[in-house]
Amino acid sequence: MTVKTIPVADAPFSPAEDTLLTGEELHAMGDIGRSELIKGRLISMSPTGHPHGYIEFIIGRILGNFVHQHKLGRILGGEVGIYIERYPDTVRGADVAFISNERMAQVKSRSYLDVAPELIVEVMSPDDRWSEIMEKLAEYFAIGVKVVWVADPKLRQIFAYRSLTNVEHFTANEELIADDVLPDFKVSVADLFGE
Repeated sequence: MTVKTIPVADAPFSPAEDTLLTGEELHAMGDIGRSELIKGRLISMSPTGHPHGYIEFIIGRILGNFVHQHKLGRILGGEVGIYIERYPDTVRGADVAFISNERMAQVKSRSYLDVAPELIVEVMSPDDRWSEIMEKLAEYFAIGVKVVWVADPKLRQIFAYRSLTNVEHFTANEELIADDVLPDFKVSVADLFGE
């Protein structure tokens, strides 16, 4: 993922150079393209490629079917915004997220999730660096996310993190399970990457 900081003064929708945006202000801007808010500063990201979008959709569909069938909560996709920090606001975009009915009932924000989902899936892009991924993982665990799956399309493998030091590695010929957040869920890793 290539990120570029857009100085607030250069952004066509921002009134002042030193103004920090809130999550609510970012949401009110509508569709400005892929972006995240880091400590009040807007970070623009290039669109994902079609292989990334395909894998994101497959993972979301498989998880969505299971969650819907068992009435467990919601599967969210499309770079769903999640508050990581407030004042100044940091809003990260997750490829796919599962939030239980219990946690969803606690959400107060009308824009981005202000309650941590239990599971987040990050699909790696060709230019992603592990240091950036680990930074996001640390942020996710700090707000109460239980599990983060990092999907590596190039090697067709999943890394299931429960903390920065507790990780399981699943290859294409193995089954991925998520009993701690989705009891009885299991899927072939190969199926998550499509044909």
